[in-house]
This record gives sequence, C-alpha cells and structure tokens, in this order.
Amino acid sequence: MKITHWPTPRFQPQGDVLEVVGNYMAPGMEIDVALRSYDIPHVWPEAVLKEARKLKPEVEEKDKEKRIDLRHLPFVTIDGEDARDFDDAVYCEKSGSNWRLFSGGWKLYVAIADVSHYVKVDSALDAEAQVRGNSVYFPERVIPMLPEELSNGLCSLNPQVDRLAMVCEISISKTGKMTDYCFYEAVIHSHARLTYNKVSAMLEQPKSSEGKALRGEYKEVLPHLKQLYSLYQVLLAARHERGAIDFETQETRIIFGSGRKIAEIRPTQRNDAHKLIEECMLAANVATAAFMQKHEIPALYRVHDGPPPERLEKLKAFLTELGLSLHRGKAKEAVAQGLPGAAGEHPRASGLPPDPDRDAALAEPGGVQRRQSGPLRLELRRLCPLHLADSPLPGPADPSGDPQRDPFQAGYLARQARRRGEHAQGAHLSV
Repeated sequence: MKITHWPTPRFQPQGDVLEVVGNYMAPGMEIDVALRSYDIPHVWPEAVLKEARKLKPEVEEKDKEKRIDLRHLPFVTIDGEDARDFDDAVYCEKSGSNWRLFSGGWKLYVAIADVSHYVKVDSALDAEAQVRGNSVYFPERVIPMLPEELSNGLCSLNPQVDRLAMVCEISISKTGKMTDYCFYEAVIHSHARLTYNKVSAMLEQPKSSEGKALRGEYKEVLPHLKQLYSLYQVLLAARHERGAIDFETQETRIIFGSGRKIAEIRPTQRNDAHKLIEECMLAANVATAAFMQKHEIPALYRVHDGPPPERLEKLKAFLTELGLSLHRGKAKEAVAQGLPGAAGEHPRASGLPPDPDRDAALAEPGGVQRRQSGPLRLELRRLCPLHLADSPLPGPADPSGDPQRDPFQAGYLARQARRRGEHAQGAHLSV
C-alpha cells in the first residue's frame, strides 16, 4: 500500500494498492509479510541474473590452474541435517617429525569456498551482495545473499565435485599451540557430506548400532575424523587452560505440521561435532587475525556494547559469593581483569589507536570472536579473503633483492600474474 493522502481531521487516509500478497492464513504467509515489513531484498535484479547465467555449472579447468591441488586430501563438510549450502570443509592429519622434540601434533586444513573468485569487485553480483549484506534464514526457506548458481552450486563445497577454495593450513602442537600457518588458493574435492549427528554417532557412540553402521559407510574418512576429534580435545583443553569463556546457549528448531503451520518447537542438542567444527573455524580465524595484524592489513571489528549497570551489579554479587571481586574502571575492563586467566588475552590490532571498546570485544587470542558466518551468508566475511588474495603484503625483504624469493611478495606477484594470464611461482601466503 502506498499512501497518497494522509489522514486529516475530516478525511480518512487514502492510498494505492501496490501488491496483493495473498490470504493471511495461507501457508508461509508469515515469511512473505516479514520480507516486506523489514524491506528484505528477495527479488534478483536482471543484471545479477545475467551475470549468474554466464557461470558454468562446474568449475572450469582454466580456473584450477596455478592453484594448490588438494583434491587428493579427503576433505569433508560437517553441517546440520537441513543445511542448504556448504561453505567450509575440514581435514586433519597427524604431524610427523624425525626430531623427538617436535614430534606429535597435527596439521589442520580449513577450506572456505572462494566466493571472491566469482564475485568480482564492482560487479552486479558484488553490488547486490552489499545491498543484501547477508543471507536470511527462515524456517524451511532461505533468502540467499548470492544467486543459486553460486550459493548452492559453484560456491558450495558439495561432495564428489571439484571446488575452488581459500585454504588455511595450520600446524598445531600436541599441547594445542598454533606453531605455524599459511594461506593459499586451492582446488579441493569434498569426499563426504556429513552431519553433526552422524559424526557424533561415529565418534561419541562408536559401539552403538548406528555408530557401527556409519563407521562402515564412511570408513574412507573415519581415520581423519578421529584425528579431528583428538585435535578438538587438545584445543578444548588449551582454551580452558587459558581461561576462555565458553557460552552454552539453547537453540531451538521449528517443526511444521500440516499446512506448513508450526506444530512444535524442539530444543536442539549440541554435541561434540558442533564444538569440533567451532574449534576448527576458531583456529582459522585466529590465524587470519594474526596474519592481518602482523602485516598491518586494515580490518573491521564487530564491537559489542558493554553490560548495563544492573547486569554488572548481578555479576558482582555472584562473584562475591565465589570470593572474587571486580576492579574499578570501565565495565569491560573490570570484567577482563576480574576473571582468572582473562587478562592478556586481548591483543590490540597493530597500527590502530587504543580503543577500550574494540579491545574488550576481541574475545580470543589473535583478535577474533567465536561467532562465525561463511562467505555465502555474510558479505563482511568476504573481505578477509579479498584482503588475503588482493593485498600486496609487507614482509621481510629477501637478502638477494629478488622479489620472487620473498614469500609474501611472491604470493602477491603470482595473483597479479594470473590475472594477466602469465605464470608465476609461489602463490603462497605464510607466516
């Protein structure tokens, strides 16, 4: 409805009907109303559809060139049963070393769909993604940030097909400490689409009938899932050792009955598979933050407001019962200083002026937070891969003066050469 005449003391308002959405009792009408009430973009502009239609359904061979080939590694995706897109995959293996001092530990690979390869800066796809900002999830319906050709196709790490990805390769010691990491553009081949419940059954209930059946079905990737589980347990212990806070929240799932009306709302149970993936994503986030901080690459921070005074008073009362106290000062600083192990865990981003609000918002070492969203769901999450892929990175100059031997500049030169159709060695970003 578009208002043409506003109400006056003598006349009722008048307007023109722009669209008839439908019967208010029709199934799914709540979603249609919400889309319009909150001005959520849900119709693709013709320019966006035109760009999407130009994309081939499968990754072209020319796009795989000059990328690290990891198709031999059995990557897997682990998501919920009702997941519609798969934007991250993981693989883990035990590290080997001839030196007793450095033996043990793991090498973790976290692959994120390389959306920036297809969504070029200032393209119609890029402009629409900025307008939408993120995908919007409704029960049994998604309003994607990108057209289906990308969100469910080329940029979804579907099983048994080649996909382009940005990979974070992380070396982690047997005590859970990150010892090395590097980033590079790769081509991967997911070997299985797993769910949290399936992985939980295989790892937490291996002797159950379901666990045994699933172990037989996924015997190819089972050894690597076991390594992931071992790594998760070590990372979890390390986080607890440094005093990180673990927020356990209760999530729910809406169950629909006949006519797509809500029949019930069930609480969902988080298992170790959920936490395993969270730890993998957190490790990749820490590596990314450390890399960007080290090389003074500008980054965006999501800052959370401080607790209101009444919440702080309740916290003080609770801590008093435990024999703890809050120091004077700002709320966030007080909380950070009053909790054991919290001090010293919020390094400031290099090159940025002091900002207590921002510094207090950095909830993990390296300046990252636990909340994660993939590049298919949140436009801002695409900025870090763009920085890693497109920024000339400052690094220690090679003594010989040859930029090709500088690992940082070599990666930048390789990406620029690929855009010119040339060949360059060392498309590899490292610490």
